[in-house]
Amino acid sequence: MKHPRSRQLPALVLLALTGVAASRSGAARPAASASASPDSLRTHLVLLGTGTPNADPDRWGPATAVVVDSTAYLVDCGVGVVRRAAAAQRDDHIPALAADRLDRVFITHLHSDHTLGCPDLLLSPWVLERDRPLQVWGPPGTARMFRMIQQAYSEVIAVRINGLEPIDCLGWRAEVHEVLPGVVYRDSLVTVTAIAVHHGSWTHAYGYRFDTPDRSIVISGDTRPTDSIVQACDGCDILLHEVYSAEMFKHRSPAWQRYHAASHTSTTELAAIAKRAHPGLLVLYHQLFWGATPDQLIAEIRSAGYEGRVVSGKDLDVF
Repeated sequence: MKHPRSRQLPALVLLALTGVAASRSGAARPAASASASPDSLRTHLVLLGTGTPNADPDRWGPATAVVVDSTAYLVDCGVGVVRRAAAAQRDDHIPALAADRLDRVFITHLHSDHTLGCPDLLLSPWVLERDRPLQVWGPPGTARMFRMIQQAYSEVIAVRINGLEPIDCLGWRAEVHEVLPGVVYRDSLVTVTAIAVHHGSWTHAYGYRFDTPDRSIVISGDTRPTDSIVQACDGCDILLHEVYSAEMFKHRSPAWQRYHAASHTSTTELAAIAKRAHPGLLVLYHQLFWGATPDQLIAEIRSAGYEGRVVSGKDLDVF
């Protein structure tokens, strides 16, 4: 597996709806591996999309993959998620990101920029020979969203199933698990814990922590500063956190300042979070630059007193 961008850093249609009771017990942390070489690790964090609602052609919709051995666990479905996964499969030699293997996703919240790729993730891998339902974990409201997606595409699904295409009858389905904060998924490779965060007017918004055999990774989702992220990280190997420029925020209108302050995290606030959370590596994503550069974001974090390892992530970075 190559690391060209981060070498410097070690189913009208029936929906199968399955409820999952969320445990509130924490997952055991594996040994930290911040200093390990990327090629020696079983777990990798792949930034499929680092964008926002802003139409930045270099940053596709927010989507992340935690890849453990040959299995990929996606977080969020921004625009372009399937093609970004294909790019990472090709360019970084990550077979787990082949389209027909994309079958698990964890949704942080239902904002459009984080979910516009859901029809893509549901239907494109099915056409490309995924032979099993898409497994989805997310907050209340996720099941209804997927029911509506499948209703919208019901004619397409019927034509593909009943027409001439040699296509499987299961791969278009979604099995949606609406979850509460706590441990929401566990298999032999990973334990996934949903973390309640505060994001504007949303009643339910989550971050996620992934504990694997060799790494602990916390993904903030969209959130204003919250102690739950600090507590969930607590020395984690990687903290992937959203951010906006504190300096450029000063030039936003009062209405947008009110929104962003209640919904997102500034560079200054993130520095304070990171100083308490002690991640082995802080990775910025979902960056609201407003004219700032990636280096300026890092400089703002440094100026706020954070001295740990930090990088501003780009699409297709691998850590």
